[in-house]
Amino acid sequence: MKRVVITGAGTINALGHNVADTLEAMREGRCGIGPLEIKDVDRLAIQIGGQVRGFETEGLFNRQQMALYDRFTQFTLVAARQAVAQSGLTFSGEMAARSGVVLGTSGGGMQTLDENYRSVYEDGKNRVHPFVVPKLMNNAAASHVSMEFNLKGPSFTVATACASSNHAMSQAFQMVRCGMAPAMVTGGSESMLCFGGVKAWEGLRVMSKDACRPFSANRNGMVQGEGAGVFVFEEYEHARARGAEILAEVVGFAMSSDASDIVMPSKQGAARAIAGALNDAGINRGDVGYINAHGTGTAANDKTECAAVADVFGPHADNLMISSTKSMHGHLIGGTGAVELLACIMALRDGVIAPTIGYDEADPECALDVVPNEARDAKVEVVLSNAFAFGGLNAVLALKRV
Repeated sequence: MKRVVITGAGTINALGHNVADTLEAMREGRCGIGPLEIKDVDRLAIQIGGQVRGFETEGLFNRQQMALYDRFTQFTLVAARQAVAQSGLTFSGEMAARSGVVLGTSGGGMQTLDENYRSVYEDGKNRVHPFVVPKLMNNAAASHVSMEFNLKGPSFTVATACASSNHAMSQAFQMVRCGMAPAMVTGGSESMLCFGGVKAWEGLRVMSKDACRPFSANRNGMVQGEGAGVFVFEEYEHARARGAEILAEVVGFAMSSDASDIVMPSKQGAARAIAGALNDAGINRGDVGYINAHGTGTAANDKTECAAVADVFGPHADNLMISSTKSMHGHLIGGTGAVELLACIMALRDGVIAPTIGYDEADPECALDVVPNEARDAKVEVVLSNAFAFGGLNAVLALKRV
């Protein structure tokens, strides 16, 4: 089994258009959630979100590319360019033939879908652009990343709702670990902040109208975000031989299925995934210092996740720091785990634990150290990143400092 390290990272989200700005916002506990600026927002009951603001495509993509790139693909390519540039890798010859890309998304080209439904049903048009299907398909971003960087190895998209990014990154991790690929570009993206996307989520009655307050007794729901997080996972000896900067090591992963309810989470399912990631990594529970929680800000998710952590870690749960950065950037659905992995890397490299902002009142059912409102300086060696999705799909990654 080969060791797997992260040598490149990129992002665009409500907190920043790159990794440095995003981490600075996390350190400051800055909130990127605000009023939505989308068409027909006045017809929505939910009018807030973690929207990417000030994003200009001029100079990033040409006219032909824009005809093929939904907003979620644009975000992905921006983040992928940052990650590959930081890694210093060039994909040619055997390196190109064996390296690939695995990305996560839930909604895929939702913006394109929304625009063209309007065209057909609202405007009465009888034709749509011939590129609508290749623009909206969930694998569009992965395909365009593979083409831009000459990645000719395994390339595909994972769609498992809110666990999509973690599942995608786990597949990339396993491919590098088993020797199938020397490097993989991986992560996830989402752009569901359009009228149809938000209106659909309203129907679930899990959305907050004012703020995301994970683990706080007065929480009242989740808030959607958008953006992308992309990483380069690389075989350790390959990275070391070329003198690459190593951001963190990916050491374990596990996934589980609740097999019980399509929307209500299961403590047992989450606990199995957490324990499985530790076992896969060969890590003692006492070695874990920080968990980036799924932490959506819904009553069911928060208390279930805290109960699962308490079950797995026992007395050590009281020594853990656990925070939800969704309180700052919103819930990116299929892209959320990728942006949250940045907080895990920051904890390992910089010794800074991102806070859970908006925390107002203690909840006895979430009686863990949730790093309320302010970032904390703390040296940690091992971190976990949790993702628990509708459909009862759980995915947990374990990372350690190098």
